[in-house]
Parts: sequence; C-alpha cells; structure tokens
Amino acid sequence: MRVGLIGGTAFGHFEGAPMTVHTPWGGAQVWEGKLGGREVVFLSRHGAGHKLPPHRINYRANVDALARAGAERVLAVNTVGSLKRELVPGSLAVCRDYIDLSARPGTFFDDEVVHVDQTEPYCPEVRGALRGAVGAGWATGAPLDVVYACTQGPRLETPAEIRMLAQHADVVGMTGYPEVALARERGLCYGAVCVVSNLAAGLQERLTAREVGEATRAAQQRLAKALEQAVAALPEKRGCACKDSLKDARLA
Repeated sequence: MRVGLIGGTAFGHFEGAPMTVHTPWGGAQVWEGKLGGREVVFLSRHGAGHKLPPHRINYRANVDALARAGAERVLAVNTVGSLKRELVPGSLAVCRDYIDLSARPGTFFDDEVVHVDQTEPYCPEVRGALRGAVGAGWATGAPLDVVYACTQGPRLETPAEIRMLAQHADVVGMTGYPEVALARERGLCYGAVCVVSNLAAGLQERLTAREVGEATRAAQQRLAKALEQAVAALPEKRGCACKDSLKDARLA
C-alpha cells in the first residue's frame, strides 16, 4: 500500500530527489520515501520553494500524479484561519465536510457528464486515522472535526465574509478544494488535517502573512508526528467505498 502526502505551508518539504510524473494536465514533482513504516509519495502543493499561490496551483495534475505514482490513500495538510475563538492558533483539526467558494476547475471530466457523490467527502478510514493521531490531548471545547470553507485567494477574507462563513464552517482556507473532489473522482481515499495559523479577520485586530508563517512553523513538529502516526494507523486493505466512486456517477 502506498500513501500520498500533500504538503502545504505547514509541511512542505521531504528528503530525497524528486521525480516528475506526467499527466494530461501537466507534470507534477513527487518524492518517494518512508513514513510510519509505509511507502509514501510526497507532493508539495505550492511547488519547489513554495512559489505557487493558491489560485495558480495545478490541482488536477497534482492529484492525478499521486494516483499514477501508485497512491491509494492521500493525507493532505491545510493551513487555515479559525472561525471559532476556541479553535486557537496552533491547533490541529480534521476535516469532515467542506464549502467551496472558489472559482476553479473541480473535475477531471470536462467532456462527459459525471456526478460523484459527496455525501461523505472525506474518507472515513483516513479521517479515523487522523482523528486518532490528532485527538490525544485535544483542548476541551474546541472542535476536532471541522467544516472547511475554501475561498479563492490569494487575498485574505474580509470581516463580513468571515461573519457569513462562521455560520456554516469552522475554518477557512484557500487550498482544500478541489483536491478533495478530484481525489474522489480518482477513487482515492482522501483526508485532510488542518493547522490553525490565526484567528480569521474580525476575530483579531490585524492579520499578517508573517503571523501565519510563525504559527505554522511552531506546529510543524507536532504535525509531523501526527502524520506519521496516522500513516501507520491506516488499515492495510481499504474497506471504504472511495475506490468505487465512479460506479453510479454516470446517468446511464
């Protein structure tokens, strides 16, 4: 079993030499290695040197490259702003649902009609492994399972937008979608862990990119340990329905 890892701002580096995987949507660099006693394929979402802003990431090439590299399960890392005061900077949380407010291609199927079910958008087995790794010592009152609101970026959200989003979501970020939907179309088991870097606009006096960087660096060691534990805890054989996502997705 091979596990894909998608790193972001908080977890963006893997040792070794990269290889390029070619896809119909372009090439993507991946690193092969070991984590939690298993073979992993690592992909840096923002590219080498963290140069790609959220709206320019080639999400389709990235997800397809992991599938072509043999990954069956994918663990993704997302740096987020908190919409809840009890979810403080430095917290880790696990995605259970999402809201998409971006404007990006969210499917591999541009030339046929395919409707993939998103009733349970994140794989229950991957979520279970992540919850077990993140949940130890969790702060009382803070949500461990969160709804992720994805905005287009690269600008940060306004206080009015945050007030609206806080009615329906727990965290806000710019990169969680369309990864989650594309992974389901490829039959991959996808789960995401969120690193809270800040309280969102309006919940604190001012927000700076430097603050985001400082908070994510502070959480890196704990995040790396949680990812290793989660990878090790994944069941050897997939017992979920993710691999059969296209079975009933076509009208005829």
